[in-house]
Amino acid sequence: MQILFPFFSLLLFSTGCQQAPAKQEAPRPVIVRKPARDTTVLPVPPKPYSRLEFEKKEILKAAPGTKSVLFNSAGTKLYAMNLEGMSVYEFDQASRKVVREFKFKPTRGTGWDYVKSQPIASFQEKPVEACFSHADKILWVSLHNAGGIVPVRLDTLHGNAAKPGGGQKIKPVTVIYPGTAKRDSFHVPLIETGKTPKVIARSADSKYLLVSNWHSYTISVLEMDETRSPYGRIIATVPVSDIPRGIAVDDKNKKSFVAIMGGSSLAVINNETWKTDTVLPVLHSPRHIVMDTSGHLFVSYNSIGTIACIDAGSGKQLFSAKTHAQPRTIVLSKNHKFIFVTCYTSDLVDVYKINADNFEKVASLPCEGHPVGVDIYEDDTKLEAWVCSYKKGELNVYTFKKK
Repeated sequence: MQILFPFFSLLLFSTGCQQAPAKQEAPRPVIVRKPARDTTVLPVPPKPYSRLEFEKKEILKAAPGTKSVLFNSAGTKLYAMNLEGMSVYEFDQASRKVVREFKFKPTRGTGWDYVKSQPIASFQEKPVEACFSHADKILWVSLHNAGGIVPVRLDTLHGNAAKPGGGQKIKPVTVIYPGTAKRDSFHVPLIETGKTPKVIARSADSKYLLVSNWHSYTISVLEMDETRSPYGRIIATVPVSDIPRGIAVDDKNKKSFVAIMGGSSLAVINNETWKTDTVLPVLHSPRHIVMDTSGHLFVSYNSIGTIACIDAGSGKQLFSAKTHAQPRTIVLSKNHKFIFVTCYTSDLVDVYKINADNFEKVASLPCEGHPVGVDIYEDDTKLEAWVCSYKKGELNVYTFKKK
């Protein structure tokens, strides 16, 4: 099967700077200065690969109840949202060590027992999912029981300058540097979106942010502004038919696809009117949804142990595959030819190659402690899948050789 990779070329122009002659009786010689040497580093296209060969597994200590993980765009740092630990860990990819912990101050709140389907006493500051915006300067984190999301400035901690009073709700954060006595502290603004916020997604230009609110049956739409705290304001609230979770933003066609996990559909939102345009019927309990560059949606169906590829334009299911029990988070490889699926109650990570008309099983890797979140690091020779185990407080790093 032929694999195509987009290659991008940048044409750089350098111009000399000529000094104008001074106004004198006798004209001075013209001095031509050579242009400075261009030090711009051009992006190197990834090397093609068509196979993955499992090499090793590493287990890293994490915090209790890690719910999701997210790499920055450079792949140098991974952020782990620790729901029960009420913190965010910043891992260094190369050393595998936690370099910073963003610890929230707990306050009493009401949570939800997903087994008994009833409210329970809990704390507000429980990170669920996250999303980067503005070239990874801001990390947006959903707080499970706080009814909203918080932006954390990573480019400069001094940018986290929210202050008590003035009508803006805030959350105190302490930054811990493991192995040292150093501490930083600040407040971040809480932007109230809806009850039990989950997935956060953004438009490619970092202008809009979308949040799925589990118990409110709504999608919050924020317009972002990196220059002014709280860095986002709600401009629309889109009602949906049942519990929403996953979101995939289609910038090209100005649409957003929302997985209605409480039902059997995808809500299609118009990204100009911020209203639901269409409802696509799908299989039962779609949880997570991602999109490639060819107009294909990939969906995990939690209750029926299935993943599927769907044509985004028509809503037609193109092909599907059975997974182990309770597929949760899915993520595509950088070339969009492999998909990784965390299977929660099965304690497995399923890996498939995406062919033209089917999913081809590559591996099912043991992952104790109920795997839930996954993200991928790649370089020219290897691929690493970083998976969090919710029950064990661990990160499992699976390394594959590219072939």
